[in-house]
Amino acid sequence: MQKFFDRLLELLKRDKRFFADDGNFLRNAVFEAAMNADENLLQLLLSEKNIADKFFKDVAGFKVFDKIKFAWTINNRQFLPDSYTRFKNKIGLVNESDNFISKAEDVSLVFPYKDCILEGGQTAEDQTRDEIFYNELLARDEIDLLLAPKVFIKATRYSAEGAKPAENFSDDNLIIKGNNLLALASLKKIFAAKVKCIYIDPPFNTGSDSFGYNDHFNHSTWLTFMKNRLEIAKDLLKPDGSIWISIDDDEGHYLKVLADEIFDRKNFVATVIWEKKYSPQNDATWLSDSHDFILVYAKDKEIWRPNLLPRTEEMNARYKNPDNDPRGAWASTTLTAKSGSDSLIYEITTPTGKKFLPPKGRYWAFSKESFDALVADNRVYFGGDGNNVPRKKTFLSEVQDGLVSKTIWTRDEVGDNQDSKRELLNLDLVFGTPKPERLIERILTLATKAGDLVLDYHLGSGTTAAVAHKMGRRYIGVEQMDYIETLTVERLKKVIGGEGGGISEKVGWKGGGSFVYCELAKLNQNFVEAIEAAEDFDTLKKIYERMTATGFISHKVDLAKIDKAAKDFSELTLDNQKKFLLELSDKNLLYVNLSDMDDEEFAISDGDKKFTRSFYLTVI
Repeated sequence: MQKFFDRLLELLKRDKRFFADDGNFLRNAVFEAAMNADENLLQLLLSEKNIADKFFKDVAGFKVFDKIKFAWTINNRQFLPDSYTRFKNKIGLVNESDNFISKAEDVSLVFPYKDCILEGGQTAEDQTRDEIFYNELLARDEIDLLLAPKVFIKATRYSAEGAKPAENFSDDNLIIKGNNLLALASLKKIFAAKVKCIYIDPPFNTGSDSFGYNDHFNHSTWLTFMKNRLEIAKDLLKPDGSIWISIDDDEGHYLKVLADEIFDRKNFVATVIWEKKYSPQNDATWLSDSHDFILVYAKDKEIWRPNLLPRTEEMNARYKNPDNDPRGAWASTTLTAKSGSDSLIYEITTPTGKKFLPPKGRYWAFSKESFDALVADNRVYFGGDGNNVPRKKTFLSEVQDGLVSKTIWTRDEVGDNQDSKRELLNLDLVFGTPKPERLIERILTLATKAGDLVLDYHLGSGTTAAVAHKMGRRYIGVEQMDYIETLTVERLKKVIGGEGGGISEKVGWKGGGSFVYCELAKLNQNFVEAIEAAEDFDTLKKIYERMTATGFISHKVDLAKIDKAAKDFSELTLDNQKKFLLELSDKNLLYVNLSDMDDEEFAISDGDKKFTRSFYLTVI
């Protein structure tokens, strides 16, 4: 097929109308010419038999031009491919599908230099990084063991006593290093319908977070990436659970539509507006953004209810006790209403004999009998001298023990980006854009109670785990990058030690508790990481030789064809060479599957086998 496309392109080059001065193909010009049955275009197409046979058919001795088929051809993604796509086609690798995101069965795998978290919501004001973010879409028929349960290794339990090998898993807090899609699939084996709250801060796909090939992560691919993970996340949620997703304007509205389909639109709760920064960005081209969104979905909105926010000292300070009522502090509220009947217009006499009627256009809120009962119960206040307009006493002990959350969360309430950076700096840790602890505390206050299970599979610097630990929630966090050991684990060790930053003082945190850290056992993932780190062609060539020697190459690949295309491969950019080698590996064998744990070839230790078995046998 590619040879046909190449020949058609050569033919179209004979008409200068179809190419710009810089050599770029003017697809729209060709399309318009086809739709108008342009004579010069038709003569070109008829000049070569194999092309004419493709787009013309004989009808009663006349040649009839199939302009729709022609238009489809020039708009096909394989027509005018870049050098990398041409190379893939030449050796026979299958292209990605064009199905609707919500209906497609594709699975998005991510092979980054900085995985998935990409410093949460890094945006334009943050430093753009140079890393290339590799991704691959797999068709459903390419998958057999990809999402099967994986083997866990290096299980270590951290507590106030230090770090010790974890021989068994029970109901520990859990931190997992590995691809988050595959980790979620393994967690589903044990934690399906067990998680009370999921919070994620996924890559925002802004173009400044390197989630793409030196540009934006393709919009549809980003949605596929989100879809794959959200579908499993839904299965992990308890019937009365909820999911909270941080996002911004770039993808937020598209994500809302996707999430509506996954979680059902009727289960959408609200969009929270979080004021993430205070100072305006004076160099902004258009408007200076000062907020992000948090999309909130319930697993089942009919049974999910948010908790109340605790009352603040400022709110309680409004309640006084000027008359020393034994029932305690109270606040006065109006006794009038804006609607009512004539029976609610009557004269009230104060203890000093002063008489009052409700203001014009208003009514007393209580009947005369009910008002007299309030007076008898000392629930009406006439002022300190007994001469004022009567008001009802509302006792602090009787008011709702908390507040319903609004959807606008200000930086004064829950912190902003600067607060979150300071929180880590105070722990001698550095991360691009973590979320402030007060923001996560607000979410966990609304969505959970002590002992509930919280999940964050874009864990990053570990804010969700740190806050959950301090608030007495159980938690699971997943992160692929190496900084999970040098940053995330170190942060949680400081939490166990009683660090006093973030929400520690507010919740009375003094230290304690424990968590287990473990990793998915790598297989082809070792090659992935070696490819990412390679800096020249010779290194990649050696990696390729090791890959072919192991036998963990995609079954679709014909190695003989690759050898014949060696010259073409050498002409690709280093980034495209890396991308190709990543696609070459068998994705079903990125990590060691549970079913292969006892295979001697994978050298899983007895201790790792014991922990893995205990994990999958655990009843939570």
